[in-house]
Amino acid sequence: MDPLAGLLDGPRARGAFLIRSVFDPPWSVRIEDHAPLTLMSMVRGEAWVLPDGGEPVRLRPGDVAIARGPEAYTVADDPATPPQAVIHPGELSTTPAGDELCEVMDLGVRTWGERVDGTAVLLSGTYQVEGEVSQRLLRVLPPLLVLPGEAWNSPLVGLLAEEMTREEPGQEVVLDRLLDLLLIAVLRAWFSRPEAAAPAGYRAHGDPVVGPALRLLHDQPAQPWTVATLAARTGVSRAALARRFTELVGEPPMAYLTNWRLALAADLLREPDATVAAVARRVGYGSPFALSSAFKRVRGLSPAQHRTLA
Repeated sequence: MDPLAGLLDGPRARGAFLIRSVFDPPWSVRIEDHAPLTLMSMVRGEAWVLPDGGEPVRLRPGDVAIARGPEAYTVADDPATPPQAVIHPGELSTTPAGDELCEVMDLGVRTWGERVDGTAVLLSGTYQVEGEVSQRLLRVLPPLLVLPGEAWNSPLVGLLAEEMTREEPGQEVVLDRLLDLLLIAVLRAWFSRPEAAAPAGYRAHGDPVVGPALRLLHDQPAQPWTVATLAARTGVSRAALARRFTELVGEPPMAYLTNWRLALAADLLREPDATVAAVARRVGYGSPFALSSAFKRVRGLSPAQHRTLA
């Protein structure tokens, strides 16, 4: 597993909130749902995404925007249009004054707005809880990113748009997986762009020394790695590996390994049947106590506390 694959391996939507919003100008929707991650794409018309405290960003057909929560933001036909609706946690929509809009603006299967043939159509897919998206991915994303339509070529937006208006057996699972695929495809394309602040591990992946070392750590986290054994596998001296790794990745090899193991453990602990002992074995700790000690030292809480909050 390469570092980017490890980073993108976390998204697992479970009953994601997907909606097709249809409007006529002027329109503006305030998003205050505290969701960790939301994908948006215009199917028809244009929009502006206005993050709180950030600059407005135009969204054209074919573009895909990713908003990282829990900060609020607004989507509108024009930056000057005041919000007419507010989206709250729990898929609740109201007017700015608090009057409910869910039934008033219901246009059918996963469709919401003023009229079915409105001039602006926005697709939105939301990961609703943090456990669905790993913290190591959220930490490297900006509050808002937009991938221009001309920067990538994928049928996923069109396929998602088509599937969102269907009600077939297993449809929720189909939509969850399509949302996961769309997120992964967009981030892979975005990380390759010069303006993207790609994670250090991703940038170091192409280095002839650090790249092989990263792949070993990601593929075999449970191995009893030392700088010496890792250097032997990559064909360089311990000093050369430690120096080069720290220079490119931003931390020494063993510190990186610890953080990678604990990131894996954090995701595995969210699985209902996973025990601390089983997770410890899978990520390279000799006992549940060793994993718990490392987890608490680095993350400030025990595995049990982490599971409760997930």
